[in-house]
Amino acid sequence: MAEKSLVGDLIADKFKRRRRLANTVSPLPSETRIITVSNQKGGVGKTTTTVNLSAALARRGANVLVIDLDPQGNASTALGVNHRPEVTSVYDVLLGDAELSDALQISSDHENLACIPSTIHLAGAEIELVSLVAREQRLRTAVDTFLKESDRKYHYVFIDCPPSLGLLTVNAFVAAQEVLIPIQCEYYALEGLSQLLGNIQLIQKHLNPTLRVSTILLTMFDARTNLAHEVAREVRDHFPGEVLRAVIPRSVRISEAPSYGQTVHEYDGGSIGAIAYLEAAAEIAERWAKLESLESAEAHSGDAVIQSEGA
Repeated sequence: MAEKSLVGDLIADKFKRRRRLANTVSPLPSETRIITVSNQKGGVGKTTTTVNLSAALARRGANVLVIDLDPQGNASTALGVNHRPEVTSVYDVLLGDAELSDALQISSDHENLACIPSTIHLAGAEIELVSLVAREQRLRTAVDTFLKESDRKYHYVFIDCPPSLGLLTVNAFVAAQEVLIPIQCEYYALEGLSQLLGNIQLIQKHLNPTLRVSTILLTMFDARTNLAHEVAREVRDHFPGEVLRAVIPRSVRISEAPSYGQTVHEYDGGSIGAIAYLEAAAEIAERWAKLESLESAEAHSGDAVIQSEGA
């Protein structure tokens, strides 16, 4: 009887959360947000977060571009785009042999979602980039040019990084304005995080002063274990302003979706994992809208003070 009640509570909670999402509209940013999804620790849900968050934002009305900068090409696979070796990819863009627009493909997941694929050639790009001029700035130049010339206004650009700090990741940090860090709710969650934050500070100091850690997303959360709750509490204590309220649960549906070359939204849009990513996307959009509103109010307040002093 208690088990039936628990299942009933879970179903009721799922319907309540879906209804809440259906009744809210996510605000779109006034300028393109360029977000690098990074964590030097592997297996934390980095690529999974990139594709499912992007797909969630696309379903909530945003135009989203995903740049797959991981030579494994998992984001390209999940978004259903062709990334065979002969395809024009981000590798050609970094080496200056193609424009970003030449490599762009619309994802089979959603019409609002586009992808710059990665191919196997990207594995050797780190070595080839070493001798090139402006080797750390090449992705930034390509993205800036593309956004200026594109007929379509993109609200979000997500860059999926490899789990290491090489020239590919440095290019992603230089091209982006924000860093989103997925953190797995398990024992080694904070391992390597201080090194990642140190590397971001170096990029801020030498290459991209506007880069900041804007978002931390807790992933693979298992509510049945005390450890997951302890890790979540510890991360929230350290980063109270950055951690999202939305948490991504450990989910069979999320794990199964890539094997079908799909996002979790396409594979099982009603699953608890899909709902969690939609909630995270809505929260990211709402937090940014509040920040823009606050900055606008401060700017108007400053103008009023100047006019008052000039009168």
